[in-house]
Amino acid sequence: ISPALEAAAAASARLHLDRRPYREGDVGAATLVVAATDDPTVNAAVAADARALGRLVNVADVPEAGNFWVPAVHRAGDVVVAVTASGVPAVAMRIRDAIAARFDARYAGVTTRLQALRRRLIDAGRGAEWRDAAAQLVGEDFCARVEDGSIDERVARWG
Repeated sequence: ISPALEAAAAASARLHLDRRPYREGDVGAATLVVAATDDPTVNAAVAADARALGRLVNVADVPEAGNFWVPAVHRAGDVVVAVTASGVPAVAMRIRDAIAARFDARYAGVTTRLQALRRRLIDAGRGAEWRDAAAQLVGEDFCARVEDGSIDERVARWG
């Protein structure tokens, strides 16, 4: 347990740390369970208990023993990309990093401007105009226009 988690538990009435071995039944009413101890036997027991109760379980050392994986996530403003690679986190992280190198702050800025334009037009009862704008602004050349900067002028015309 990290010092930060210790401090959070000490400052919270909702977080309690109980230092003892895992026991059957500890899954309780949890909706989502992560088995991530340094003991594969304990992780297997947690996973078995969670699956028996129909819970979502992620098993850090044996991803295929769980029923969900935690994706590698890239965020650039309101642009969020999540990648999984069949339980091989290192692969997911490499792919995420490659995506992040391309889909950077430029995409975040354009997304924010398009979101504002969409909201403004729809709130003004001009939904058809938004659909026309979206068709022109978010066509097959969208990524090229974001990357060469020409999308900004196109968005401004609709603003």
